[in-house]
Amino acid sequence: MRLRTFASVLLVAALICITPAGRTQGVPTPEAAPGIPEAETHTAPVTVDGRVLFTVRGITAYPAEKRAAAIEGRIIAAAEDEGFSTSQLRTVESERSTDVLADQQVLTSVFDADAGLEGIDRHTLARAYLARIREAIDIYRTDRTPEYVRAAALRAALATVVFIPSFALIVWLRRRLGTFVEGRYKERVRSVGIQSFEIVRAESIWRAVTTSLRALAVIGGIVLCYIYLNFVLSLFAGTRPFGNRLLGYVVDPLATMGRALVREIPDLIFLIVLIIVTRYVLRLIRLFFDAVERGTVAPHNFDKDWASPTYRLVRIGVVAFAAVVAYPYIPGSGSEAFKGISVFLGVMFSIGSSSFISNTIAGYALTYRRAFKVGDRVKINDVVGDVTEMRLQVTQLRSLKNEEVIIPNSLILNNQVVNYSAAVRKGGVILHTTIGIGYETPWRQVEAMLLLAAERTARVLQEPKPFVLQKSLGDFCITYELNAYCNDASAMFRLYTDLHRNILDVFNEHGVQIMTPAYEGDPEQPKVVPKDQWYTAPAATSEPNGRNT
Repeated sequence: MRLRTFASVLLVAALICITPAGRTQGVPTPEAAPGIPEAETHTAPVTVDGRVLFTVRGITAYPAEKRAAAIEGRIIAAAEDEGFSTSQLRTVESERSTDVLADQQVLTSVFDADAGLEGIDRHTLARAYLARIREAIDIYRTDRTPEYVRAAALRAALATVVFIPSFALIVWLRRRLGTFVEGRYKERVRSVGIQSFEIVRAESIWRAVTTSLRALAVIGGIVLCYIYLNFVLSLFAGTRPFGNRLLGYVVDPLATMGRALVREIPDLIFLIVLIIVTRYVLRLIRLFFDAVERGTVAPHNFDKDWASPTYRLVRIGVVAFAAVVAYPYIPGSGSEAFKGISVFLGVMFSIGSSSFISNTIAGYALTYRRAFKVGDRVKINDVVGDVTEMRLQVTQLRSLKNEEVIIPNSLILNNQVVNYSAAVRKGGVILHTTIGIGYETPWRQVEAMLLLAAERTARVLQEPKPFVLQKSLGDFCITYELNAYCNDASAMFRLYTDLHRNILDVFNEHGVQIMTPAYEGDPEQPKVVPKDQWYTAPAATSEPNGRNT
């Protein structure tokens, strides 16, 4: 901790001590006298400068807190009256009560019901009240004399002089102890495990040790701050009430939480048991679907690729069912605040999760439709690539240009998907290309040349045999389509290049002009490349497939 940490702790502690109390600090309520209903025994303390003098009861029309505040005001007024002497305090008997008077002013009245709570007669109780009031007035006046204020200020200064080095000592001890423990024991900390299974990592153990040291230092600093503030605030009459309540500001919330926790113990036990049962049910379900994924268990008409997404769906259902069962047992679930937060979160989720839900549903739909799987080469919309990962929300493709393309599943579900790898698995994907040849060239020759080009192309399957289709009889040429099978979807686009090269070579060898894409008239010379110019510089002297010229 640095100096600013020390200042922060002091500031927080000071803010706590000067914050008004959330509720009146009570004192133990005496047991109700025989015959007095429990509802009528509510009491409130009469305090002067933070010191409790006695407690008084109240009635519905005149609550105890209001009665105690009125008595406090009259006692303080008498104490501030310089012409009043505590020797003038006396008790006066009446038919219904015994009054404590300051000169002619009634400070408080003691009734039989008040005495009944204490188990004594009202005369004795009134004399006890008189003694406490006299003592409180004397202390009230003494605490405001210049001599006392100067002495209290001196004691506060001495306490501050002691507090600052003490706090610095805690910081110093924390650092020295941390350095000592780290230098002597850090290397000795080992992971905890059973055989090769690591239960607790060494880093986690050491983190717990350092966190404990810091927690001890923080607790020590807080305790020191409390002692200092409680002592200093109790020295002065104006701050004494806050000093007396300082501990209550921390303890009261903890006590309230503790009482609430004790009340909720049965429900918490039920929730713990429900969580344990749910965890083991999920483990059993996971073991089953892992066996399905490995092929150990083979349900009828159930694909192994469905095991993981089906487990996720079943897990969501089990967790949702457990949440419904657990909801009534959650502490505070019946409160209006809890219900309001639940409604708010539900509305926010419904507004912001429309695309999330649509993509998730689309992801499951794609999985169960078996449109593609990881490793397949597909065409989605205008993107061609290999599927690298399938998630509930998105599908990732590696394009032919080595680009990472992420496509939302809802977009895939609403667009055309071409799976080249699936066609390969079912007999091969067909490569097809079209050319336009004039009517003067015999169609039999054209088809033979196209089949020869397919035969020359490596990795093009000869079984099933390539075939040629005449697509159309155009105005200026006949459109032919060469179709050839391949069994490697990842190489199909490179095979297109090799196939086109071989078509150009074959047609050049036989002096046949390719008229695609347009035709305006017959040229004087056929637009073919002579064979002796096929490898004009800077072209290589061997073909890409390895054949020499």
